[in-house]
Formats: sequence, structure tokens, C-alpha cells
Amino acid sequence: MLDLDALHLDPSRGVYLPLDLYNSDFAERESATRDHVSWKFERRQHFEERNDPSRDALGQGRWDEALRLLDEERGRWLAIAREDERRGAPFRRVRVVEAPPTPYMRWELHALSVQAKAGMGIRVVDAERVRPWEKARLLPEVVVIGGRVLYEVVYTEAGVLEGGRRFTDAGLAESWERFIACLYENGEDVVSCVDRYVSQFPRPGLGREED
Repeated sequence: MLDLDALHLDPSRGVYLPLDLYNSDFAERESATRDHVSWKFERRQHFEERNDPSRDALGQGRWDEALRLLDEERGRWLAIAREDERRGAPFRRVRVVEAPPTPYMRWELHALSVQAKAGMGIRVVDAERVRPWEKARLLPEVVVIGGRVLYEVVYTEAGVLEGGRRFTDAGLAESWERFIACLYENGEDVVSCVDRYVSQFPRPGLGREED
């Protein structure tokens, strides 16, 4: 098992980037990546997406509309997947899920399922799989771009994206790549997870997003 110390992110070794700078830095490095997989690890169970009509519909209890709006995004994700393939730089994601999934998580897994059907590589692991690395705290949200740079994605307590902390230590990026890749190899395809597991839960109640 990979030692927890190999995954430790010391803030003093990284550079904090506020949201606009994080977005531009990330986009520049991601688009320049060639012939190397990039990885994303998601651990938090709740995010607050801004300017997302489907997310807004979920919060207002309009479940069918939320799913319809997600499905309308498939063409955009198909174009992204094709561009990643052209560069030889697929973007793969591991999503940790606590049981039972909250209404928000059910929505997010449906969103990820749409992306996966368009060609994005996304797999799900049960939270119990990562407990051995969480003796003191939950693992952070992490993206490794092209094996060269690692971002710790930073959110507010409420789950709003705030920015990112950039690390350029090659050994740290490699350790996280190995960790996420191992989870991915042993994870469940998100489409299968939605069909097998998420679909058994009742739709969220009308009028508000339930906790």
C-alpha cells in the first residue's frame, strides 16, 4: 500500500492560485499536454456549482429537468473527449462515493455518466477503499496534469470552488498518479454504477434539494 506520507501535500511547497489564475493556468497546461494521461481524484461529497442550470434545477427539486439538461451536454463532452484523444492525452477521473449517496451525489453521478457515455474515462470507488489513507482527515481533491504538475483543488467550507494550489514536485505527482491509477483500475465504470446502484434510490423530493 502506498504510504500516506507519499501523498501528503505540504502547502509551503505549493503555490496558491486564486480562481481566475487557477483556471487559466490549468487550461494552459492541460491543453499543452501530449501523449500522457491526466488524472482527477474527487473525495468531497458535496459541491456548490455556480452558473449550472442543471444544478439549479436539482436545488429546486426539478429532477427530470436536471437530468434532461445534463443529457443536453453530451455533445460538448464528446468534443472534449475527441480532442483529448487527438492529443493522446485522455483525462481520467476517480469519484469516491459514500453510502448512501446524497441527492447531490446522485445528480453528480448522473452528470459523470453522461460524460462517460461521451468517451470520458470515469470510475467510482466506495469510500471504504480510501479509509486507510484517512486516519487524520479526508484526502484532498487532486488533479495531476500530464505527470508534471499537481493541483490541490481548493474549495470553501460550503463546497464552492475557490482556487488551487500548484505543486511541481515530480515525485509527488508520480505518487498521486500511481494512487489514482490503482483506484481507477479497480473501480467501477460510472455508467454501470448509476444503472446498478444509483437508480434504486427514489428521486429527490420536490421543492428543495434534500440533505
